[in-house]
Amino acid sequence: MKKTKQMVTDIIFIFLGASIYSFGLVTFNMPNQLAEGGITGITLIIYNLFGLNPAYTTLLLNIPLILIGLRIFGFKALIYTLIGTFSLSFNILFWQQMNISVSVEHDLLIAALLAGLIGGIGSGLIYRVGGTTGGTDIIARILEKNFGLTIGRSLLMLDIVVLLLSLSYLSLKQMMYTLIAVFVFSIVVDFVQEASYSAKGILVISDKNELIAACIMEELERGVTYLKSEGAYSHAERNIIFCVATHPEINRIKEMAHEIDKSAFVSILTVNEVIGEGFSKETIKHNKAKKKKEQA
Repeated sequence: MKKTKQMVTDIIFIFLGASIYSFGLVTFNMPNQLAEGGITGITLIIYNLFGLNPAYTTLLLNIPLILIGLRIFGFKALIYTLIGTFSLSFNILFWQQMNISVSVEHDLLIAALLAGLIGGIGSGLIYRVGGTTGGTDIIARILEKNFGLTIGRSLLMLDIVVLLLSLSYLSLKQMMYTLIAVFVFSIVVDFVQEASYSAKGILVISDKNELIAACIMEELERGVTYLKSEGAYSHAERNIIFCVATHPEINRIKEMAHEIDKSAFVSILTVNEVIGEGFSKETIKHNKAKKKKEQA
């Protein structure tokens, strides 16, 4: 039941992300002749050279690739890819029928920024739940399996090829603005993917580590791990406190450490993802409800 509920939620996010991405594509990329990477970029080349609607060419190009990649995908990845592909095609057609026009007064810079921003939000939502819209993701996985190329490197190479091919209908000026859109897109995608929660890691080195650890566990109800360490100069052995917490909690831990030991060494670490007790959606909701009760 829980898995089914999560899958339904993921599918909603994939459809929503495809809708947002398609809106940016139809409203900013296509009217201003801004290119795209991947399969979407190829559909734009076909559209500008032959007039074929990207809503249809998206399916025509992706379905064969999905069939080729059947052996690579697991069941869940296959379902998510099919849903992402059909959602993208449907939403491109939907926004074309809606015929919404957003005037940027022929300013390609604004168009590029908005294309990158909206496209990044849409794709970020899709990637955040493990979804994909097919395309070059499939080719990249095939290259990884058969030739040992990393997915990141493969995607970069494929995008470069598609962007170079886009010069068949773009001017150099439009290509430069496209690169701005691609740059903004990549930043926004990363931000959306990592913004599901706010978490940091913290390392505390102190002679009073047991007291600091006890305060963290009692006041913040966060788990603490001791990491065994040895000083390179003194060769003295000691425990290092490691804890993952939210941003407000990290600030409180820093205060605790220096209140207990003014000479404590504190280091803050970037955490890209946390899976486990204390960071599930249910736990976050419970903690928020608990804080509201305490404040009441």
